[in-house]
Amino acid sequence: MADGLTAAIIAVGSELLTPHKTDTNSLYVTEVLNDLGIAVAFKAIVGDNRAELASHVAHALTRHRVLVLTGGLGPTDDDLTREVIAEHLALPLDENPAIIEAMERRFAARGWKMPAVNRRQAMVPRGATVLDNPHGTAPGLWIEHGDRVLALLPGPPREMKPMMDGAVRLRLGAIAGNVRLHRRLVRVAGKGESVVEEIVQPIYSRWLNQSPRIETTILAGLGQVELHLVTQSDDAIAALASLDGAVAELAGALGPDLVSTDGAVLEAVVGELLRARGWWVAFAESCTGGLATSRMTDIPGSSAYVERSVVVYSNRAKCELLDVPEQLIAEHGAVSEPVALAMAVGIRKRAGVNVGVGITGIAGPGGGSEQKPVGTVCIAVDSGESRVRTFRFPGGRDMVKAMSANWAIDMLRRHLIKS
Repeated sequence: MADGLTAAIIAVGSELLTPHKTDTNSLYVTEVLNDLGIAVAFKAIVGDNRAELASHVAHALTRHRVLVLTGGLGPTDDDLTREVIAEHLALPLDENPAIIEAMERRFAARGWKMPAVNRRQAMVPRGATVLDNPHGTAPGLWIEHGDRVLALLPGPPREMKPMMDGAVRLRLGAIAGNVRLHRRLVRVAGKGESVVEEIVQPIYSRWLNQSPRIETTILAGLGQVELHLVTQSDDAIAALASLDGAVAELAGALGPDLVSTDGAVLEAVVGELLRARGWWVAFAESCTGGLATSRMTDIPGSSAYVERSVVVYSNRAKCELLDVPEQLIAEHGAVSEPVALAMAVGIRKRAGVNVGVGITGIAGPGGGSEQKPVGTVCIAVDSGESRVRTFRFPGGRDMVKAMSANWAIDMLRRHLIKS
């Protein structure tokens, strides 16, 4: 059994270290490896530098059984992958006549003569298996060295992907056996990363010593936290049962801050809560400019529960479209809990829906004061029963808007599960 099988990925090419070229190969390689039950423990991007590449190869092979390299198999002097691997494994490079013949035919089909420099691509570490590349001149290489396996793949995605999903997948599948990765994604809202860590760390630390072992990763976003649970096992039933138990523990500890245990995003969860009740919602947005509604309507089928939205940026719009009293704004200011609540009530009544949401705030960079600095946002939810809160969000304009929309949707979620 290959339980615990891990892999490293190295993307080779100095162009990948510039802002003009993004390494997408590693994402595809990771997807194939994970599908085979092989966990990716290490990724690196290395320029066309012999010493750097050799150092990363040595590190990867010391710690991981599988190493996949993409790029650096071309015909020029800066294509170093073949040479570095051969040197590290102490394997001589032999010219492969079949590769030269295939390249010559490929060039001849286009009416060209193969440049002599392309002969470098026919140099093969002794004992390596050549992987055919029908989409380019650089063949791939499969090397088994002791208990380590290496796949050397061309850099262009149109050449790399068929090779990774074909010959390499077949060979790695034989090594991985029946082991597979099983995952759960738990989403949390209303708490910061450090607070969530304090709650869940005593729980997930115990999972590292059980069988099957569950590893947990915490990722923070704007107003949300993700918990990624991963276990590697050849017993799918036991693995899924273990994950079910782990998720249940987290749910008990997180309470109403738990958004979903199946990876469902916040707006989809809220949509299902509205649909289950047969409720309709309407939004009145000021500082967010319709962002909360946009997120809600990103979900297919949202026309079954989102009735309307109005962007009421000015005080005049708040009064004319939502019946917010002018005196209320004069007394408390447009950014205040009374006005946010009046907006939520106003949109609920005007739209004739079950629940209304009101958002008003100062997104910046100007407009703040000592009493109400930039980032002050008031959010209200009303269904006859009301909830209203004032927030102080950090960051620039985009962050304030994003955080405001997220909290508005989450306040709606909490209102629905409690009312």
